[in-house]
Amino acid sequence: MFISGYAKLPQGITANKLYDVIAIGLLVDKETGKILDADCSLVTRVAQSFVRELLIGESLNNFEKIEDKLKRQYFGSAKKALISACKICNEKYIQIIENRYCDD
Repeated sequence: MFISGYAKLPQGITANKLYDVIAIGLLVDKETGKILDADCSLVTRVAQSFVRELLIGESLNNFEKIEDKLKRQYFGSAKKALISACKICNEKYIQIIENRYCDD
């Protein structure tokens, strides 16, 4: 299944000049929570690739590990926004598997 999350970017960084928010898109195995593919709206190809590689193979059932990896390995200015967008994806996943998701 596909899940997306968005978060406001900090002022003064290049990505903020192009977008007001960062978008994260995840292709997730609904049964296991495993991230099969990932994309984000960071500006540089290197940053997009780094985040993609960091997320693929992780599980939304263990968000703490994802958050820890981002905190320890990603040192871009969009770190907090990136973590927030991933957290939104995690929350949506939990709502979906618990049959509580409502897309209003």
